[in-house]
Amino acid sequence: MKLISWNVNGLRAFYKKGAFNSIFELDPDIFCLQETKAHPDQLPEEVKNPAGYHAYFDHSKMRQGYSGVAIFSKIKPEKVEYSLGNGDLDKEGRMIIAYFQDFVLLNGYFPNGGVDPERLKYKLEFYEQFLIFIEKLRKSDKKVIFCGDINTAHNEIDLSRPKENSNHTGFLRIERDWLDKVISKGYLDTFRTLHPEQVKYSWWDMKTFARERNVGWRLDYFFISPDLLPVLKRAEILDNMLGSDHCPVMLELK
Repeated sequence: MKLISWNVNGLRAFYKKGAFNSIFELDPDIFCLQETKAHPDQLPEEVKNPAGYHAYFDHSKMRQGYSGVAIFSKIKPEKVEYSLGNGDLDKEGRMIIAYFQDFVLLNGYFPNGGVDPERLKYKLEFYEQFLIFIEKLRKSDKKVIFCGDINTAHNEIDLSRPKENSNHTGFLRIERDWLDKVISKGYLDTFRTLHPEQVKYSWWDMKTFARERNVGWRLDYFFISPDLLPVLKRAEILDNMLGSDHCPVMLELK
């Protein structure tokens, strides 16, 4: 089974560039998109209902052209949810939870800490509520996969200039501590599990032409609960694929 995750930085523009169709060339069983910035009614029919896939969308209830996530799956989930159980955290359309026979998949566009202390507080609250939610899933004997733009680089290997960014959101110690906590619970960062020393990034600042210089950050992840480790086959960052300021990340399970 092949899963793809990609922050598309605006699904309508992404589609117009032809990048949406490039996903199908990889023939994923499931693909997850973040930062779609669109209500489903604003999308072309072939994006809303691509042939061979079941499609699910969440969007911001706060403002248009902001946030949003989508899941496309060849396999129809047994059920789909759009809430972490906290109404205030659900309003920005940041999470889809798809229940399959063998696992639960959570596709998230996690908040950016921003320059406002309130946004950092919101991000940390979202992180904590998410961890509570997935731990409840595990206690009910569910295997868990979660993916998306987590908006934090975990360790120094995960961004080009760690010292210069140590006081910037996305690499603050308090943000990184949450990822430490996730891993302490047994969840596996699949890319780092299979590539412990490899330096690869999934996001580059377009304004400074950082991609051409490969001055980037690894912000996009696939995590799995430890009971899925025996079926972990591949985890890759597809940094040769264009269409967004992020590139896709891939997970393959046996």
